[in-house]
Amino acid sequence: MATALHSMPETTALPAADSERRQGIWLSVAAYTLWGAFPIYFKALHAPPLEVLADRVAWSALFLVAIAAAQGWLPRLYARVRSPRVLLGSFLSAGLLAVNWFVYIWAVAHERVVDASLGYFITPLVSVSLGVLFFREALRPAQRLAIVTATLGVVWLTLQFGQLPWVGLTLAASFGSYAALRKQAKLDAFEGLLLEQVLMLPFAAAYLGWLGAQGQSWFQLGSGGQAALLILTGPLSAVPLLMFAAGARRIPLSLVGVLQYISPSLQLLSGVLLWHEPFGGRKLIGYALIWLALVVYTLEGAWAAKLRRRERAAAALAGGQR
Repeated sequence: MATALHSMPETTALPAADSERRQGIWLSVAAYTLWGAFPIYFKALHAPPLEVLADRVAWSALFLVAIAAAQGWLPRLYARVRSPRVLLGSFLSAGLLAVNWFVYIWAVAHERVVDASLGYFITPLVSVSLGVLFFREALRPAQRLAIVTATLGVVWLTLQFGQLPWVGLTLAASFGSYAALRKQAKLDAFEGLLLEQVLMLPFAAAYLGWLGAQGQSWFQLGSGGQAALLILTGPLSAVPLLMFAAGARRIPLSLVGVLQYISPSLQLLSGVLLWHEPFGGRKLIGYALIWLALVVYTLEGAWAAKLRRRERAAAALAGGQR
């Protein structure tokens, strides 16, 4: 899924030109739509989830290295990533990304797409909570209300079904923590993803090599179509991220915050309509509480952003009159 939601560059206070804004919207919508369609793609893969993860890492790394080499970026990137602190931070974020990717692939393979969508619905609220815990960010009253409401939704789902919605919570916690680490990183979205994939590549290659030696590799045993699908997991992991990064530079963060719900909404619909996963009244109540929390969170964020723009405009006007 989206791996750099909170690592996008900040937008300027001045509104973008209409053409830039439209381009940014279409790029962002395309990225979130592709992420939302991932369950359909992963359903077509017959390999075990761990092998799919290893292939996704390996082909993503090769694809990103090829882009960097074609652009002549490798020497500059090598100079930037020699810092032990950068390497340690990237190793930790790579581990969180691997957990996120694996649980998502596992959920799709085991008819848990609806549960996976929950994780990406509540990820923004998890990110806000992590900001409070680790970065001492202050919560506004409406944000507190949103977090409490979402928590009630999770508690309801737990009580009704006798277990924590661990798939959604693991996806939200792993990606929220990943985003928190990336927020502190000195690398941009492309550089960060490239380094993470390169750090994971030896583990992925070792596992794929072991499968091949045991004669258990789907890349070897499956059809040519299956091999092609496994190879394409690389570009399909990188391209939406690059589209998203380009789009986020052209539109306000408040609009990005609204568009991000395209992806889990499409996942939820595909789970219910395509694969008929259970989504009855009791589960709907829990989701309704979480959606209410997201409405409160999104509207409050848009209102806060509007107030900040007014304050900056008033400050600029006051400065110009002196």
